[in-house]
Amino acid sequence: MWLKPEEVLLKNALKLWVTQKSSCYFILQRRRGHGEGGGRLTGRLVGALDAVLDSNARIAPFRILLQVPGSQVYSPIACGELLNGSDVYWALATGATFEEINQHWDWLEQNLLHTLSVFDNKDDIASFVKGKVKALIAEETSSRLAEQEEEPEKFREALVKFEARFNFPEAEKLVTYYSCCCWKGRVPRQGWLYLSINHLCFYSFFLGKELKLVIPWVDIQKLERTSNVFLTDTIRITTQNKERDFSMFLNLDEVFRIMEQLADVTLRRLLDNEVFDLDPDLQEPSQITKRDLEARAQNEFFRAFFRLPRKEKLQAVVDCSLWTPFSRCHTVGRMFTSDSYICFASREDGCCNVVLPLREIVSIEKMEDTSLLPNPIIVSIRSKMAFQFIELKDRDILVESLLVRLKQVHANHPVRYDTSSEDDMTSPVFYSASMCGEHKFGDLTVESSQHHEESEKSPPPHPEPLTAVFHQRSGCQSPDSRLSQEQIKISLWNDHFVEYGRTVCMFRTEKIRKLVAMGIPESLRGRLWLLFSDAVTDLASNPGYYGTLVEQSLGRCCLVTEEIERDLHRSLPEHPAFQNETGIAALRRVLTAYAHRNPKIGYCQSMNILTSVLLLYAKEEEAFWLLVAVCERMLPDYFNHRVIGAQVDQSVFEELIKEHLPELAEHMTDLSALASVSLSWFLTLFLSIMPLESAVNVVDCFFYDGIKAIFQLGLAVLDANAEDLCSSKDDGQALMILSRFLDHIKNEDSPGPPISSHHAFFSDDQEPYPVTDIADLIRDSYEKFGNQSVEQIEHLRCKHRIRVLQGHEDTTKQNVLRVVIPEVSILPEDLEELYDLFKREHMMSCYWEQPRPVASRHDPSRPYAEQYRIDARQFAHLFQLVSPWTCGAHTEILAERTFRLLDDNMDQLLEFKAFVSCLDIMYNGEMNEKIKLLYRLHIPPALTENDRDSQSPLKNPLLSTSRPLVLGKPNGDSVDYQKQLKQMIKDLAKEKDKAEKELPKMSQREFIQFCKTLYSMFHKDPEENDLYQAIATVTTLLLQIGEVGQRSSSSGSCSQECAEELQASAPSPEQDSVFVDTGKTPQDSRAFPEAEGDWTVSLEHVLASLLTEQSLVNFFEKPLDIKSKLENAKINQYSLKTFETSHQPQPDLKLNNL
Repeated sequence: MWLKPEEVLLKNALKLWVTQKSSCYFILQRRRGHGEGGGRLTGRLVGALDAVLDSNARIAPFRILLQVPGSQVYSPIACGELLNGSDVYWALATGATFEEINQHWDWLEQNLLHTLSVFDNKDDIASFVKGKVKALIAEETSSRLAEQEEEPEKFREALVKFEARFNFPEAEKLVTYYSCCCWKGRVPRQGWLYLSINHLCFYSFFLGKELKLVIPWVDIQKLERTSNVFLTDTIRITTQNKERDFSMFLNLDEVFRIMEQLADVTLRRLLDNEVFDLDPDLQEPSQITKRDLEARAQNEFFRAFFRLPRKEKLQAVVDCSLWTPFSRCHTVGRMFTSDSYICFASREDGCCNVVLPLREIVSIEKMEDTSLLPNPIIVSIRSKMAFQFIELKDRDILVESLLVRLKQVHANHPVRYDTSSEDDMTSPVFYSASMCGEHKFGDLTVESSQHHEESEKSPPPHPEPLTAVFHQRSGCQSPDSRLSQEQIKISLWNDHFVEYGRTVCMFRTEKIRKLVAMGIPESLRGRLWLLFSDAVTDLASNPGYYGTLVEQSLGRCCLVTEEIERDLHRSLPEHPAFQNETGIAALRRVLTAYAHRNPKIGYCQSMNILTSVLLLYAKEEEAFWLLVAVCERMLPDYFNHRVIGAQVDQSVFEELIKEHLPELAEHMTDLSALASVSLSWFLTLFLSIMPLESAVNVVDCFFYDGIKAIFQLGLAVLDANAEDLCSSKDDGQALMILSRFLDHIKNEDSPGPPISSHHAFFSDDQEPYPVTDIADLIRDSYEKFGNQSVEQIEHLRCKHRIRVLQGHEDTTKQNVLRVVIPEVSILPEDLEELYDLFKREHMMSCYWEQPRPVASRHDPSRPYAEQYRIDARQFAHLFQLVSPWTCGAHTEILAERTFRLLDDNMDQLLEFKAFVSCLDIMYNGEMNEKIKLLYRLHIPPALTENDRDSQSPLKNPLLSTSRPLVLGKPNGDSVDYQKQLKQMIKDLAKEKDKAEKELPKMSQREFIQFCKTLYSMFHKDPEENDLYQAIATVTTLLLQIGEVGQRSSSSGSCSQECAEELQASAPSPEQDSVFVDTGKTPQDSRAFPEAEGDWTVSLEHVLASLLTEQSLVNFFEKPLDIKSKLENAKINQYSLKTFETSHQPQPDLKLNNL
């Protein structure tokens, strides 16, 4: 084990150690007297000395030394001996056996050996190695504490450091932490990796330099294990602009698994809103723990492996052995128990799997414990079979929990025996208590009185599969050879049922997979689909449910039903069953009922083709539950707005092509071209691009093996055409090759007449195209590409889901920018930065604000421009970060007014386009545009009666009307504004008619707010004094304009006498006060008699007045640099949000002045 580095000084040490391995930096040694056959005298003496020493003083027999070339110090890393010429070494670890010390040696070689060469200083090498070993010791200690659930002090200590180093709000929960190295170029930085619910964080303080990294999970575009020139195994994190490599983990597999789970959970919660409500584990991220993530991964594997409903929750996983009568021995494997199932999977993949729904189980009993049968239990099912499990750990607790759940399931779904059953037990039709209503098998039926009541009210479902009706009506006889082949298959299946079982609880082995690959007999196909998919359990558990759905959904008219009606006659139009109302009506009922059951999916194209085939081989109600099984658990997330599941599997398929068909992948550099063809392979299970009689064999394999069957068949199709595809000149020719091949796949064993194919694009070929038999193609797919396990596929899905979701985010971003770029003057690269800030602000509210508002959550079903929207508080944060109009404490008030102005529909949410349009005016607008924007920010709706800055002084007439019209200049000159004022009013009156839409005039209350904003904007400006003097001048002028307008509205005109009166009553020019204290000048209050008109100024007044002062013109027309604001915003966005979340006052930001 690793030891805390400790310097030990020895002089004139004996030759007590023998070198076993060595490299340029490390030496592995064995202590003399250990592991030697005879040994010399020295070895015997050392061995005897070690034997008589107290156990606490004994020296471990193996060690590893750190040797720094050119240094006089050797540092033992795993307990060791002194090397020649050295008196000092570092004791860092011990090894009791060669295997133990060899593990340390292998880790050092893989993680450190090639790294040390990058250091120039020898002392740095020793410091780096010692620091790394100390970190490993700390991680081992914390891991042991976590496993034993003892003393969480270590985790608390890490949590305190995490909070202090990154200053996140309390809502940012730490999940786990690891010691590792982060590579910066060729230099590794030793530190700690913290994994929280929303972020990946790394902290390092090494050689006097501090490094902090914060990477939100939603920014990660790729998470993968890779290698570089220095290390054989690293974890690479790829974001939009950077790649980060992390390595030297004590347990890299565990770290990567946790990171993958966290990234998957966070991205699905924040970006994939369509399945957000379907997975309860994603609902409350603050409750996520490391143990929960590991349990979730195991739970998802369990559901995917046995293709169970998403609601199933894994309760226990127990190692055990199951008695398999066909092999006459116990098969080693694992038992999985969940809310409604007991499942078994053999340790050897594909050897034996069993699915036991609890509703099929009659009893669970403990047997006597013997040496031959340790800890056995017997599980008996209704079809008169029993399953014996042995070697169960904690058997009593397991059985007790199973009996509780068994009792609950039976209470929810009562089953009664029917002694009047006359079904033939030996018939090839399977007997099972699972079948409800009229479906009676063996001696059991399920109570379904509700179903009979419902059936009288709704149109009766079709009583049998459409294929049977089609054959009866056609009277067509197949060739004798095909009939005999069908009979042989039925005989083989009957033999298999006798030995392995015929219900959903059958033993599923490699033998049954071979029978499925040959093609299921048509008379058994529908029932076996029900058993393999376990749709039979849903059918039995919900008697009358389908009839109720049909009754509720038929006759309703909506967008979904219109889409269904449009596609009804496009569903297998070449098949006679869908050339009449019988098949069309059944298809309509099933699709409409499912859309009513699951409005989140509703109806998607390709569901009609799949449902048509299900109706051919299963009764109508059975076809409905088969559709439920396919859409909700066998092809998860396939049938929704963005078909995320299908795109994920497409991406997985491309990686499998690169792995299994590298030459083809090299030739077709852009594999996305294949997606235009292969996407339909996954969405319709080859039904739309292969002759029907061949494609149903593919569906057979799909119901038994799941999506794995589609992956391997797709690879087999490409492999069969690899030579032609590699010689193709372009993508178009490659797609023609595949289409022609798929169209000529035949099923020689099909008993029915061949169905003409509507997808035969190349039927006019001059030369006959070679025919491929579907059975041969499926056999090749299993032999060449059948080694993909469910666990590997689920891992690949998790990996590629990140890429697909981020691909959608990039598409959204590009579409939004494409719309915005032509309408603003901000550079595209700056717009991209602004979009990232806008999105990050939205995300940070999702991270830490409780409760999270549903209305503002990311909704991928909305138009691109509306997918991300921010509320007033988020807008205020961004405004403070990127707006050039910063006004100190007044900034937040100005931001609120800006938000109200931009929120046209008053839904309290703002889109990116509105946000950027406003910024564009601030940074790149002409002076008149900027002044117009400022003007609009100080009139309704931006300025309200309840505005935070609208305190009592503004609600009374406080403007001084005694301002002079003659103002003194700094050089002693004076300017007479009377003539300018009169001329300005005349000019504005003329321009008024030309304006398209005149803005409301500004009242004195609003005008004071306008002046206050201008004063705040000039604060800390280099020309602050000049600007203050200029705005005082302009304010005085506008006061007089408003006064003139007020007098005009009350007397009808603004005469020369009025102007002279104002001049006579005005104070001296030295009075340069805009706001006059009403207590000191009571005569001013009389200047606003209520009988007179309201004091107002217009936009034209304001703009014309501001143009009279060059310093103000320069201020509003000077170029502004948005890039420095964006750089500061990226640095300060997190600190602003975290501080605001923890404290009410806003922090002082480190922003550069523009």
